[in-house]
Amino acid sequence: MNSLITIILPAGRSAIELSLFVLLPVMVVMLSIMRLAEAWGALDWLVAKLAPVLRPFGLTGLGVFAALQVSFVSFAAPVATLAMMEQRGTSDRHLAAAFAMVLAMAQANAMFPMGALGLDVAPVLGISLLGGLVAAAAAHYLSGRTLSADEHVMDETLRHPVAENAKGVLDVINRAGAEAFKIAIGAIPMLVLSLTVVTALRQGGAIDALTTALLPALDRLGIAPALILPILTKYLAGGTAMLGIIDEQVRTGQLPPAQLNAWAGVLIHPLDLPGVAVLMAAGRRVASVWKPAVLGSLAGIALRSALHLALS
Repeated sequence: MNSLITIILPAGRSAIELSLFVLLPVMVVMLSIMRLAEAWGALDWLVAKLAPVLRPFGLTGLGVFAALQVSFVSFAAPVATLAMMEQRGTSDRHLAAAFAMVLAMAQANAMFPMGALGLDVAPVLGISLLGGLVAAAAAHYLSGRTLSADEHVMDETLRHPVAENAKGVLDVINRAGAEAFKIAIGAIPMLVLSLTVVTALRQGGAIDALTTALLPALDRLGIAPALILPILTKYLAGGTAMLGIIDEQVRTGQLPPAQLNAWAGVLIHPLDLPGVAVLMAAGRRVASVWKPAVLGSLAGIALRSALHLALS
């Protein structure tokens, strides 16, 4: 029991520090900018301009908004947009395309905090957009081609508060801060559990054994052995849990920033067990198209991974 407590307490301390001192400040700023742009009508204008351009990729106007949410808020933010798309009559085929795009793009809740750890955020954002478009097109034209393309009458107007005066601006910022706090606090249980499991695996020798077994292959591919732990954590526990591992590895010098940037396409996206589960909760029809969405997202992630490796 004492050994379990010695694992849980440091994991809990690390989870709270990461959530409150790294994730929360970044989310407050990014959400405030996003919500003010939304309240001032800038996002409505942007969606209206981009929707016709992105329609050939299988994306609707609300799909564009989902891309902005995953890029500047968090991987869970598009859940409300996907639910809105389902309720307003978007076809299954377009739902699959938007779902695939979200799964393939870099999520803000991991990407921006990793900027403080040496990640070059600007190229990650640009490559993320390309990957999202490829994923949407792959789901729309390939993996989801047999899905229904029938649409009901759609209302793609975004419902949001306005900020016409100083009080309105302050209200929007306060709501964004409350939303950011909810995201940061909501991440703590998963962070504590995942960091506890990962610490137990590490102290039990499982991670070292796996690293030793894969070392010859890693050497041939030029992959740092330290990447095994964050990759394993990412796909089992999600991007926020992976962030806790990478934060420790970068600060202790185990993971060079160059490797972090080279493997950003593999590490930073919502295609993991928690990510898929959370996004499927948007609605019945969204959940029903998860297979073509996941298959489409693999094309976008493959492109992102190749581009990051080529630029490293």
